[in-house]
Amino acid sequence: MRDMTRFGRRSAFGLAAALLMAGLAAPAAAQDAAGEVTWSKDIAPILQRSCQQCHRPDGGAPMSLITYEDTRPWARSIRQRTGLRDKQDAMPPWYIEKDIGIQDYKGDVSLSDEEVAKIADWVDNGAPRGNPADAPPPLEFPDASVWTIGEPDLIVSSPSIEIGASDPDWWGPIGDSAIEGLAEDRYVAAIEMKEINDVEPTGGRETVGSRWGIHHLVWNVVHPDEYTLEELEALRESDPDEYARRVGASVIEQGFWPVHEVGRNADYFDPKAGLLLRAGSNIIFSSAHLHSTGTHMKSRLDIGFKFHPRDYEPEYTNILLAYGTGDLDIRGGTANQKIESFRTLPFHAKLTIFEPHLHAAGTRMCLDAIYPDTGRMETLSCAGYNHSWVRAYSYAEDAAPVLPKGTVLRITGYFDTSPGNKNVADPRNWAGMGDRSIDNMLINLAQGVRLSDEQYAAELEQRRRALNLTPGQYVTGCPGCGAWSADAGQNQDQ
Repeated sequence: MRDMTRFGRRSAFGLAAALLMAGLAAPAAAQDAAGEVTWSKDIAPILQRSCQQCHRPDGGAPMSLITYEDTRPWARSIRQRTGLRDKQDAMPPWYIEKDIGIQDYKGDVSLSDEEVAKIADWVDNGAPRGNPADAPPPLEFPDASVWTIGEPDLIVSSPSIEIGASDPDWWGPIGDSAIEGLAEDRYVAAIEMKEINDVEPTGGRETVGSRWGIHHLVWNVVHPDEYTLEELEALRESDPDEYARRVGASVIEQGFWPVHEVGRNADYFDPKAGLLLRAGSNIIFSSAHLHSTGTHMKSRLDIGFKFHPRDYEPEYTNILLAYGTGDLDIRGGTANQKIESFRTLPFHAKLTIFEPHLHAAGTRMCLDAIYPDTGRMETLSCAGYNHSWVRAYSYAEDAAPVLPKGTVLRITGYFDTSPGNKNVADPRNWAGMGDRSIDNMLINLAQGVRLSDEQYAAELEQRRRALNLTPGQYVTGCPGCGAWSADAGQNQDQ
């Protein structure tokens, strides 16, 4: 946002101020000529859908874009940032590339090509307001804690932490929280995590995660039937490796609880694979990465749970399909460095979430599938990456890849240590694998569901019906969808 800040300072003076006053003073009729792009008619609806959740009073962004008067000083910066599309500083922060792979995702706030062009046209023609009567009614925001999953059925907060203005980065456990207000076991449909702190939106230094002290936080749910908190605490002191293994064991038994990361959006689980949250459980916050922001802060993590109906029973088990490599050799002062990692699926699977995880030098990740028998390779998803805005991309129901056993998944990460990558503190330095943001990682924190032969065949049939596919018709991410006969819909899959 530094470029916006600089423009904000300039816009009060000289030509920018003159343009602003001219735009405000011009008659509506003169601004609303036939075919002219105006704020009221064209730009306000875009801002409401994709920008105002953050860009509003008490929102997480450094300026409000609610009214024309709010928006006009930032017109040039809005044009520049939205025009970046999937690059590091793009706004809104949604980095899926539009020209390759699957394009249907839940919670997609990205702009269409037409909307980007409208913004550019609006700015290039003086950012006219147009007829105020054309503007949509203002949105109502109940408070600063709007949840994209809807009002959570349950919110659990982490222990509070304090971070000094210039404290060094810190890693480690921050304690546990009892799950209160849950009278019975429930299955979780979606999760959203929010850092709640006392830092002003315009405060802090201009670094990665500038107003957030919790860079990432690993947590898990443990029930007293498995381990008591006292047992886990004693084990953490005596045998940290065994502690980590046991805390992570419930991932296998109950499913994967997402890791909080700075800028992370909501997680939606497969509708047939809700995660069980048992009454009386505790949340263990086993591994936090905390960093200073230039101002003393008090912070916590709020986890919002959205439940399935009480009679819900899952058909599938949600599993973590994370993979990557620690064999990283990132040279200093070099753009467009490429590193690959592979994983073979030992079972049929449906992917539900694509989540690139790199570090400050990371700029892009692509996910490819290489199919068994044919050896054909296709790209499922490509996304830009910004370590200030870690995104998880949940596939839409009828777009989630349905992959046969033996599929090889390949991720390709791209790294930039040139001076052009402002997230890199010192572009001269070599970097390898490590926890710190100035180190690097290459991981796809993918989630999905394991499918039996019968479930795999049923998913293919459901996809064919949902998309009205004809025999032999191909769809990205579903190599078996076209392999069937028109005679009574007989399955010819592997």
